Amino acid sequence: MARTSSSRRSRSDGRARRAAPHEAPKRPTDEAPNRPADELGAGSPGAVRIVACHDGRSSEATDVRDIARLLRPPDARLWIDLVSPSEDEIRIVADALGLHPLIAEDIAERNQRSKVETFDQDVVHVVLFALHYQGEATASEIDFVLGKRYLLSVHDGALGAPTSAPLRFGVEHALEKGPDYLLYALSDTIVDGYFPVLDRIGDDIDDLQDRVMQTATDWTLQRLFGLKRELAALRRATSPAREIFAQLTNREVSTIDPDHVVYYRDVYDHLIRVTDELDNDRDLVAGTLDIYVSIVNNDLSRIMKRLTGVTVILAGIGAVAGIFGMSEAGNAFSGSEAGGFWLITGFVVLLSVLAAAVLRRIDWI
Repeated sequence: MARTSSSRRSRSDGRARRAAPHEAPKRPTDEAPNRPADELGAGSPGAVRIVACHDGRSSEATDVRDIARLLRPPDARLWIDLVSPSEDEIRIVADALGLHPLIAEDIAERNQRSKVETFDQDVVHVVLFALHYQGEATASEIDFVLGKRYLLSVHDGALGAPTSAPLRFGVEHALEKGPDYLLYALSDTIVDGYFPVLDRIGDDIDDLQDRVMQTATDWTLQRLFGLKRELAALRRATSPAREIFAQLTNREVSTIDPDHVVYYRDVYDHLIRVTDELDNDRDLVAGTLDIYVSIVNNDLSRIMKRLTGVTVILAGIGAVAGIFGMSEAGNAFSGSEAGGFWLITGFVVLLSVLAAAVLRRIDWI
């Protein structure tokens, strides 16, 4: 049941292979700029980041009231990122972008399952979940609204470190190719963030398997059930995402450039791996639980055998005492001149030693 080091290496090698096909084009310096490896979308509640690209130039703003102004140029493209926005901010953004009331309602609630919805043929609402690990795995909802000239992202936690190849040169570089390409890049970053979490869960499973084989404790059982619940929650959060990207790659969406569909298919392939690894981890936890139950049953069986052995020895002593009436005065061996007490005592000791030897030979004590 234990994982091997080769399986861990295959995960790392797989992540390296996934990043290879999307190497960003080199700038004149042939080097990527020195950007900090901060997580995308990180910020305190109410934080706003607006990135606008226009005429090959980019600018940033931090006030949602600037959205309408930044969208005035016909070729302007925007990324609006909101961290735990207020109702007023959502209303201002919805009015500026002309969002459907149902989209604004879903964004305000942020209590949705993973899904994809199309409004007015040119606005797509996508709900994904980012995974985080701080002692245990958790999932946080991320809402994306994709339009022809903008991408809106709303979330509570960070989107993740910009590990996706299209984001090596910054969000602006991806946004220049279109909001749909930026949606792919951010989705790829989110999905790539799943694998470190799965690796941590895999390490937890390895540790629990070792603990179970050494000694089965109540804490081990509680942690196994906790992992089982975590995996079930992660499965519910991530498995619908595979269907989302299957729909985005298999049907025509006016806001997604046909040339970019292949990138969405790549994210779909990553999600298949995520689902497979979650299923594998779930099977490992179930197998470890079976081992735990078997070990506990074996321990209980050994204890019962020892108790049975002690009972057999005591039963022999009780039988001798009962037959010869050792609890009553005037029995045949009570006279001091007959030495009856010591004779019976020696017989009882001999009988007990023989019974113990037989039980020891059959490994019952």
